[in-house]
Amino acid sequence: MNIGEVLITADEIDAKLKEMGDAITEDYRGKDLLLIGILKGAFVVMADLARHIDLPVEFDFMAVSSYGSATKSSGVVRILKDLDQEIEGRHVLIVEDIVDTGLTLQYLLKNLQVRKPASLGLAALLIKDGIERPPLEIKYEGFHIPNKFVVGYGLDLDGKYRNLPYVAVVSDATVPTP
Repeated sequence: MNIGEVLITADEIDAKLKEMGDAITEDYRGKDLLLIGILKGAFVVMADLARHIDLPVEFDFMAVSSYGSATKSSGVVRILKDLDQEIEGRHVLIVEDIVDTGLTLQYLLKNLQVRKPASLGLAALLIKDGIERPPLEIKYEGFHIPNKFVVGYGLDLDGKYRNLPYVAVVSDATVPTP
């Protein structure tokens, strides 16, 4: 694989996560906050974001599939791992690595809303621009990026490159076609 342009450096990511963490700290002060990471990609973002939240928080995870090994969302969402905790009456913040088509998130938000949380918010490190998606209220936004396939900082290509400390574009020649 050829990694192309580095879009966002490790230092830029850390600074943005601190800014997001500070805002979350203010908004959820005195509230029982549960962070929900969407596996596998969001675990890196959630771990580092949580270190910038100056509140006691709990973690839980969901695993969903809408891509398979393709690089574009199929639009069909399957829950592979559900939450371990009940969320009724809790303040819940979903943490995502990237918002692409928004179809998976739209499904998850509807799925979680029927479980009657006290509040349900969304934090995302990356939002792809130039994509038509359902309306989503992303309360804590990281970076807007072009509609290109990226890896690093939790994002992968066939399960690899999640460990890169930055976000980079994958050259078109190496991205498999669905």
